[in-house]
Amino acid sequence: MAMEITQFLLAAQSPDANIRTQAEASLRQFQEQSLPLFLLSLSVELATNEKPLESRRLAGIVLKNSLDAKDSVRKEHLVQQWMAIEISMKAQIKDLLLRTLGSSASEARHTSAQVIAKVASIEIPRKQWPELIGSLLKNMTQQDSPAALKQATLETLGYVCEEISHQDLVQDEVNSVLTAVVQGMNLAEHSCEVRLAATKALYNALDFAQTNFENDMERNYIMKVVCETAISKEADIRQAAFECLVSIASTYYDVLEPYMQTLFQLTSNAVKGDEESVALQAIEFWSSICDEEIELQEYGTLEGGDSGSTHSRFIEKALPYLVPLLLDTLLKQEEDQDQDDSIWNISMSGGTCLGLVARTVGDSVVKLVMPFVEGNILKPDWHCREAATYAFGSILEGPSLETLGPLVSNGLDFLLNAMRDENNHVKDTTAWALSRIFEFLHCPASGFSVVSPENLERIVTVLLESINDAPNVAEKVCGAIYYLAQGYEDAGTNSSLLTQYIPRIISELLKTAERSDGSDSKIRTSAYETLNEVVRSSNIVETSQIILELLKSVLHKLGQTLDLQIVSSDDREKQGDLQASLCAVIQVIVQKLSSTDETKPSILQAADTIMYLFLRVFACRRSTVHEEAMLAIGALAHASGPEFEKYMPELYKYLEMGLQNFEEYEVCAITVGVIGDICRALEDKVLPYCDGIMNHLVRNLQSAELHRSVKPPIFACFGDIALAIGEQFSKYVEPTVAMMRSAAEVCAQMDNSDEELMDYGNQLKRSIFEAYSGILQGFKDSKPELMLPHAGHLFQFIEVVFREKYRDESVTKAAVAVMGDLADALGPNTKILFKDNAFCIQFLGECLQSDDEHLKETANWTQVMIARVVS
Repeated sequence: MAMEITQFLLAAQSPDANIRTQAEASLRQFQEQSLPLFLLSLSVELATNEKPLESRRLAGIVLKNSLDAKDSVRKEHLVQQWMAIEISMKAQIKDLLLRTLGSSASEARHTSAQVIAKVASIEIPRKQWPELIGSLLKNMTQQDSPAALKQATLETLGYVCEEISHQDLVQDEVNSVLTAVVQGMNLAEHSCEVRLAATKALYNALDFAQTNFENDMERNYIMKVVCETAISKEADIRQAAFECLVSIASTYYDVLEPYMQTLFQLTSNAVKGDEESVALQAIEFWSSICDEEIELQEYGTLEGGDSGSTHSRFIEKALPYLVPLLLDTLLKQEEDQDQDDSIWNISMSGGTCLGLVARTVGDSVVKLVMPFVEGNILKPDWHCREAATYAFGSILEGPSLETLGPLVSNGLDFLLNAMRDENNHVKDTTAWALSRIFEFLHCPASGFSVVSPENLERIVTVLLESINDAPNVAEKVCGAIYYLAQGYEDAGTNSSLLTQYIPRIISELLKTAERSDGSDSKIRTSAYETLNEVVRSSNIVETSQIILELLKSVLHKLGQTLDLQIVSSDDREKQGDLQASLCAVIQVIVQKLSSTDETKPSILQAADTIMYLFLRVFACRRSTVHEEAMLAIGALAHASGPEFEKYMPELYKYLEMGLQNFEEYEVCAITVGVIGDICRALEDKVLPYCDGIMNHLVRNLQSAELHRSVKPPIFACFGDIALAIGEQFSKYVEPTVAMMRSAAEVCAQMDNSDEELMDYGNQLKRSIFEAYSGILQGFKDSKPELMLPHAGHLFQFIEVVFREKYRDESVTKAAVAVMGDLADALGPNTKILFKDNAFCIQFLGECLQSDDEHLKETANWTQVMIARVVS
């Protein structure tokens, strides 16, 4: 088989489908029969210059896909497969890959660099392949190394740094890698291909350079080389150098002070006169500086930095030079940029950066921007009018209401008139600017709004007229209506101001959602999202009848989608997207109408029709619809209470399908949440379904295939089930608590340096505490003694969480609540435990000092519960 792999690889690319299918089956058979030999054969193919380029290309792709996958479960499986291969066989494969870096075929070199990095990502963290870095560095230092080998080696070093963590290399290795990479950027010694590879490698290696950036001499040298590279003859090398500067801005902000004058000059020259790809990175440098300074202002520290991070106020110092530079970029629009969302050009980048500058320095930006706005807003050239509007809209977040209020109040009428501008770009940006005004300067609940009873009618009239404009303008107008409505949410009697306009707004949004002139479904999605916000923000007492009419209309539309003629997969997708939007509207209406005793009966009367349609929608088997319909069912269960029981016989099979949907794990997670809603609604009436539900939940927790994000909601769901069925939960206690204990151990061993993992750990901890709380309260009146054997372990887990350096507030609340539940449910039985665990007093003391009223309230309750058992 190994001898024939060339033929199989070539045949797998044949235009003849039969030949292709047979070849793919033969490759699969070879892989399944002997994976080590299969991977070795692919490596030989890739390394052999005499083999056809087509077979080598595919060999590289298959090799890479045999080591890595996007799906985390699949990836872990591939890692284990590689680890199981005999060491001598792996050594042969790795040797062939390293030899391929010297191949005469650039594509083979490139692929080999990627595959080496994938192997390194598996082996280096496990302290295997220690000689890799040394082998690569030797390619760079040998006198007679060809340029192509050096280029491939630098590319490999870059990929390896991208794949592994800086903790995986010792400092000597980091120093050697950085030396090789920075020397590779040297203009005098290397070809442009080598220098480009070196500059890209430096970008990936910057995370490893922490110690080097702390050393003045080393940092100066790296910065000197990067700045010199940023003025290279070749645009792609300049671009790569600026990408390095963007990364340095965010990673090493603290040490940038000595270089800022040079960096301003470099970025300024690039923005004014370089190719767009380079100019974009130069603007991105300043956006990164803004991000760092905004974070310092908001949190007093940089992410991952210590609390002593210095705020150097680079933006404030550069402001008089930086703002004019950015304003000039706004005039460099492209003719069709309003029609294509994928376009990212210098004017858009400049406007985004200007918005960040406004958030960084606040009021100081206004006096620098307003002359540009006033000087361009009336010019005959649409580029000037659009740029002025974009500048104005960009500075609406950051400066104070005192500064912006008068300007916006004076300019609002002008902007409303500009919605009739002859140019589509100008109308598009004007609608966006209006949406920003309503987002940031329209908040009646806090006592400030540029919208008044006097100008509201004109605002609504202009927006509802403009919603019939070109699709891109209509979509932005939907955004403006969204924020206009949102301002009236929780605004008390002020929400009445919008009531008289709501029928017209709803009517226009429904019409917009049915437009067929948009290039995709974006306009429909925007219209329905805006409709949801209008419903959420409306005054329920005054609009209940209007919303009920809307419900009838939306249910009718949902019914119509079930009878659509489906000919192609495109039709199926459109049907699914429309059903998802309609289900989302129904969910919001159900929540709104069930929020008061006066309007709740209207939802209960419509419940049978709603459920009938949802059950038909489930039969369409589209995941997005499944999600939205499930969420709406959760809202309906909450509204219906015990009456919801009549729908369970039909609904249960779809709940099971949702729980088994590992591939579309969001559906699975939402289904778990809805089961919690149903438990709260039905209480002990959910009992007949609990065996089946618990089996699925336990199986899901045990599965290595299910995405980890679904697991915290499952633990929380255990608590909901226990609360609903009380002492009947006793038969599930042992397996449930065993899984909670093992999850608690996972939490205790988690790597807190990984932010994503830390977020997951917080969700897991919170849900474990919520599960314990639910079970303890469920048993409180009947079988509390069942939880007594588990109380000691729960105390240990609470203490582990208490002693954590960085503790999430939601985890703190859940931990303090469960201490109260322990005392409340188990009573005097916990007296010794509370006396033996002195940390509880410290923990409560800390929470009672908190600024968070809800946390203080929970801690007070817990203190009372504990006092009862220990006194």
